[in-house]
Amino acid sequence: MSTPSVTDEVRSALAENRPVVALESTILSHGLPPGRNREVAERLEGVVRAAGAVPATIAVLGGVPKIGLTPAELDHVCDPANDLVKLSRRDLGAAYALKRDGATTVASTAALAHAAGIGVFATGGLGGVHRGARETWDVSADLDVLATTPVLVVCSGVKSILDMGATLELLETRSVPVIGFGTDRFPAFYRRESEFGVPWRVDSAAGAAAVVAAHRTVPGVAGVLLANPIPVEFEMDADLHERLLSEGLELLRERNVQGKEVTPVLLEHFHTASGGVSLDANEALVVSNASLAASVAVELAS
Repeated sequence: MSTPSVTDEVRSALAENRPVVALESTILSHGLPPGRNREVAERLEGVVRAAGAVPATIAVLGGVPKIGLTPAELDHVCDPANDLVKLSRRDLGAAYALKRDGATTVASTAALAHAAGIGVFATGGLGGVHRGARETWDVSADLDVLATTPVLVVCSGVKSILDMGATLELLETRSVPVIGFGTDRFPAFYRRESEFGVPWRVDSAAGAAAVVAAHRTVPGVAGVLLANPIPVEFEMDADLHERLLSEGLELLRERNVQGKEVTPVLLEHFHTASGGVSLDANEALVVSNASLAASVAVELAS
């Protein structure tokens, strides 16, 4: 077993029961272009601190799980020349043993955060059930990890490439509560609303914290999903979104892209074909989620 390396800042906050928010590293290494990814890393940690919590960006470097990254380690994660492997929870053991550098997904970040004693995690979008899963069985590990890991995950729903209805059904089957933040509709990442409703709604960080605290007294080990719509001023135009999605799905079919490569290929198409609109949207929603997660973490700590 590889012993996690925890920064002094995060270790002190956990020891003193101060609020900590976990942040993933895959968005930095695989979701944003070089240069901008490092700026976003700084911005994410900054908004968490501004809300009164301590950020803990998570990655695996040299086979060692890192809970909180130094500025030099953030530089390393954001440098494409270092070619970090995309690590889900299933990949952690191999990365430890082979002393690899890897960026953590929602599944692995949630697992490592929980193991370190961190109960709140902010990300962009959750993985889910892929279209055509009846034939491919392509279902993100994010869902199973959320069902078995008592962490609050704050996200902007799931990307529209996924089978959103099946994703929500699976979350219900696994007893994961889905809470809409200021919304009665489940967000669709670049779009504020989908056709699907959410079973519960809260309109404040205090309300969200109350639900999470109460859920943690319920038998079981499931986490909680807090769905936070993209800020209204950054929502992608509906027609542009539908065109990019249609093109992206066709691109995946042409290249026979499957599994964990689907999201990076789709994001790259959105970023390139939208003239930067999707990049601005992606940054805005993950920053909004980090800020909200920090506010909820502060309420939980108090």
